[in-house]
Amino acid sequence: ADSAFEDVGKLVGVIGDEDTVTGFLLAGVGHRNSEGTNYLVVRQDTPISVIEETFRNLTNRTDVGIVLINQHIAEEIRGLLNGYNKTIPTILEIPSKDQPYDPARDTTMKRVNLMMGGAE
Repeated sequence: ADSAFEDVGKLVGVIGDEDTVTGFLLAGVGHRNSEGTNYLVVRQDTPISVIEETFRNLTNRTDVGIVLINQHIAEEIRGLLNGYNKTIPTILEIPSKDQPYDPARDTTMKRVNLMMGGAE
């Protein structure tokens, strides 16, 4: 079943607050298997180590093509994001209901800006 799935496409991983993850799960993004899930609901009491471990797990899975992470949660693991240099899975920082998106803080946008000849 896994080899047939690889021919179809890759999963989207989500690390976010409850509203964000719930929205993506309702849209059909959720996936669960013996290795675990492709999402993490981050609450106020979620340890940073759990967020970091989930990020590492998702970015090392061969069946994940994109990891979406709320930008305010990405700030909690900014060092890990800054050191991430793979193309796939691609990391996209997204806004949450309560936190606006700031492109100046987005690691991917900073890299794009540098490639386009802009300042860091």
